[in-house]
Amino acid sequence: MNQPLAYVHPGAKIAKNVVIEPFTTIHNNVVIGDGTWIGSNVTIMEGARIGKNCNIFPGAVISAVPQDLKFGGEDSLVIIGDNCTIREGVTINRGTIASGQTVIGDNCLIMATAHIAHDCHVGNNAIIVNGVLLGGHVTIGNYAIIGGLSAIHQFISVGDHAMISGGSLLRKDVPPYTKAAKEPLSYVGINSVGLRRRGFSSDKIREIQDIYRILYQKNYNVTQALGIIEAEMEATPERDEIIDFIRNSSRGVMKGYSGNY
Repeated sequence: MNQPLAYVHPGAKIAKNVVIEPFTTIHNNVVIGDGTWIGSNVTIMEGARIGKNCNIFPGAVISAVPQDLKFGGEDSLVIIGDNCTIREGVTINRGTIASGQTVIGDNCLIMATAHIAHDCHVGNNAIIVNGVLLGGHVTIGNYAIIGGLSAIHQFISVGDHAMISGGSLLRKDVPPYTKAAKEPLSYVGINSVGLRRRGFSSDKIREIQDIYRILYQKNYNVTQALGIIEAEMEATPERDEIIDFIRNSSRGVMKGYSGNY
């Protein structure tokens, strides 16, 4: 249902059962899938690709050009998956020539006033809480939760199932399955509650805990810890995911906290 007080460019491709509330503006070269609701005063600019059954609340700005002085006007995209909720005042910038797209996965919740910069990739089922700021080229894993008012430096990676405390400053990568808090940001345990909610067995959770004890609580350096983990821990998808994440980290991973775990 296209309200008469909304503006939809003739070049936009909108599914028939999309609801567009008054005072919303949809530019050219936009695609919006079935069942999506777009609230009042939303601006969706060129290059947006929005999936099915999404809810976009008032004041959101989707696919504005990057806040990057190197941006040269090249064609690029914002790709948003299915079943996403984007709350009031969220801004999501489209990609640059570096990757060509900013991507939000399926089933994500992006809470009010969060900002997702150019070339970010947010996995499926992620939660970005109110006021979070993602610099350019940030990668957020599946089921990751970023606490409110956190700021993430460009090129940082946050692993799958990680949980970040509110108000955190992320200058280093956060490995999968972990909880991160304190200042400077540090390992404070694994996200056991979240893992149980998602069906991880007690044995699997203990395996992940054992891996991170070697990495963070045995006074080994990273190279030593990874060697011990590979030599002594049975090869599993979770073990290999952790090892690969740490070895592929370009900025280095967060350190362990010196207090109680």
